[in-house]
Amino acid sequence: MNARIALLGFSIECNRWAPVALLRDFETRCLLRGADIVTDARAASPSALGEMPGFVTTMDAAGPWTPCPIMLAMAEPNGPVDQTVFDGFMAEWRAGLEALRGACDGVYAVLHGAGLTTGLSDPEAALQALVREILGDVPFICGYDLHGNISAENVALNDAFVGYRTNPHVDMRPRGAEAAQLMLRMLAGERFIRAHRRLPIMAPTVSMLTAQGPYAEVINLGQARAAETPSIANVSVMGGFAYGDTPFNGMTIVVTGTEQQAADTLADELAQACWERRERFVARLTSIADALAGLAASPLPLAFADVADNPGGGGSGNTMEILRAFHAAAVQAAAFGCIIDAELAAEAHGLGVGATFTARFNRGGGDAFSKPFVAEAVVRALSDGQVTGRRGLYGGVAMNLGATAWLQIGGIAVVVISNRAQCADPAFFEHLGIDLTAMRAVVVKSRGHFRAGFDELFPHERVVEVDGPGLTSPIFQRFDWKHIPRPMLPLDAEAFWP
Repeated sequence: MNARIALLGFSIECNRWAPVALLRDFETRCLLRGADIVTDARAASPSALGEMPGFVTTMDAAGPWTPCPIMLAMAEPNGPVDQTVFDGFMAEWRAGLEALRGACDGVYAVLHGAGLTTGLSDPEAALQALVREILGDVPFICGYDLHGNISAENVALNDAFVGYRTNPHVDMRPRGAEAAQLMLRMLAGERFIRAHRRLPIMAPTVSMLTAQGPYAEVINLGQARAAETPSIANVSVMGGFAYGDTPFNGMTIVVTGTEQQAADTLADELAQACWERRERFVARLTSIADALAGLAASPLPLAFADVADNPGGGGSGNTMEILRAFHAAAVQAAAFGCIIDAELAAEAHGLGVGATFTARFNRGGGDAFSKPFVAEAVVRALSDGQVTGRRGLYGGVAMNLGATAWLQIGGIAVVVISNRAQCADPAFFEHLGIDLTAMRAVVVKSRGHFRAGFDELFPHERVVEVDGPGLTSPIFQRFDWKHIPRPMLPLDAEAFWP
């Protein structure tokens, strides 16, 4: 058919309380324009996460087509995007779409669903509306992270909705491939409808794993029902991202299919299944003191997740309380990653490998949780931070951590990086020469994606989620909510589902 398909995307998870995201945050992660989008998608180690590579390579395999790439903007999770930056993106997307007016057969957009700008609570809907304004009723398929806060517009403005099914996220490429398959069905003349239901459940991110637990059960039920129902094309159970603090927070079911009644029936069943499990969407964390006691008593190595300071959810990546406690307890054979502190990394690079110095973390200040910490350190290794992920979320993805240093502080190997990234891949340690198999304890600033990277070392039962301070604490009572609909579980006991 040689169909002309527009390719574009805007993917960032935004924490309402985190510092504003700037253009540099996209440039250091993945900001691709024009043909570079397709070149990157076809590369062995793309800089983009897997959705666009999955879509492009599946379309390639299906036969002749003409990709019409415009711009793909992806950044590590952060605060709301500066409005002027997003306005600039919109101008580029508009120009690219205008050039395709009347000569475009379909559109694929990589979105996230938890984006914010300093002026908008739903920038994804603004981009979707722009596509419809210029290109009209062409087949339009959007991919979403399962942590998206899904508005009615997000569902209505596209033809097929494709959300992730795994958390930790390891299915981005298959979901991109699925989007391509749905696009091929639409190009052959098929048309889809959607049904969606949103519940007053704002699930803590630590309760949304898909290997086990209530969220996994609902996702598995949806996939089983889809397999039994030929008219169902996709089932997406969207857990949401609480820290977006939007008017459309809440777990959302989106069903894409060819028959409205079947889609509505399945959406109702899955919403009811979520509601029946509502009391299980809770956070159960371990205090820092209990974490240390557990390590001392454990015959096996343990992994500790600093879930409240997860850069993958907008955390600053530089809270010191767990490191401070481990250092005070003289913990040996421990690895800690990654502290985001560009000034400290630059100082280590200036001193060189082998230097002994006084490491001053957070010397320039930070948010309310980022307290200074001072300790004697030895520079053990340095790198430019150019790393290809080995497993899980970042597996096969080219990452730029910026100037990176291994600082040895007593018995703790601390990885200090310059650019935002959550510690979700063993390669962040290994590329510096740190042997994780020799460690009694590995502490990661990550909420859950580390599980898919480190599971070869630490199965589920040897992971401890630690209750520290930070912008991504799953204890929601610690936040001043302004925009979420109320009542909302777990904040309000009176929340109900009709």
